[in-house]
Amino acid sequence: MSAALVDPFRETVALPHVRRLQLLGARVQFAADDARLLDLVDAAFGRLPRLRLQRPVVRLDVQLRLQPAVKRPRGALPAVPRYSSGAGWLSAIMDASNYVLVEPLTRRALVSVSEELLRPAYLARYELLEFAVLTLAARAQGLVALHGACVARNGAAVLLLGERGAGKSTLCVHGLQQGFALLSEDSVFVAPATREAVGLANFLHLRAPSLASLPARVVRGVRDSPVIQRRSGVEKFELDVRRAGLPLVRQTPRIAAVVFVRDRAGQKTPRLAPLDARQCISRLRADQPYAAGQPGWQKFTATVRGRGFELTRGADPGAAAHELGRLLT
Repeated sequence: MSAALVDPFRETVALPHVRRLQLLGARVQFAADDARLLDLVDAAFGRLPRLRLQRPVVRLDVQLRLQPAVKRPRGALPAVPRYSSGAGWLSAIMDASNYVLVEPLTRRALVSVSEELLRPAYLARYELLEFAVLTLAARAQGLVALHGACVARNGAAVLLLGERGAGKSTLCVHGLQQGFALLSEDSVFVAPATREAVGLANFLHLRAPSLASLPARVVRGVRDSPVIQRRSGVEKFELDVRRAGLPLVRQTPRIAAVVFVRDRAGQKTPRLAPLDARQCISRLRADQPYAAGQPGWQKFTATVRGRGFELTRGADPGAAAHELGRLLT
């Protein structure tokens, strides 16, 4: 009997390339059938601080498989992932070769990537690999998954929320120049009962106009970074903060303040205003519709009640970052 008939789904084939990392409070084992997929893992998660949560460490398994290239017109991007769930699985599917399957109950995920998506690897890393790991870590550990940025100092973190284009990434960079460290630019995961926060401090994405306000040393690093194109068509520099020497959060902080960032045209000076408990929860629900439907949301909102603020940036992002420092003093 042929090997193809004995194991038609390649379930017993050993994956020879293995990487073990501690991410988002969990220990993650990556096993791949091609060494280039571990290069993708290293690009996304290599050299990150080993953050832990005050609970037993969860072990997660992620398999990566390389698939043949998908024929599509030259220069055409793969389809936007289609998300689905059922029978205990979560999935994100671009096409027959590029997809993710996540099974939180068994703490496993499968990431399938085509050869073509490795050149360049931004979409494979961001829409497939990071999606798999972030989803699995959040579901397996009962964390509240938030779309936002986070900086911290002396164990206290400021969660930055707001619409795309509000200037959260620029605010992060200026905060790093004023004694903060980066926890995450894009996704933050919070233990609802304790407000412990974890994230991936791997990249900052900055548009060209925002560089005018940054220090010259940072600007040089940004301009030497690759340019990625979002699905919306917006182009941004992708700065690898691990290589740029910017400060990263080394110990798991707790959320001390939730700040909704606004960029109001014409306002010169920043304005930081407190939100009452009802305003804070209402704004959170409107800003985070995905998280609001997940387990742990009620407990999370109870722990951050009374910690909400609105920051109108003004013309000087450095001054706005100074306002964030005031929250922790």
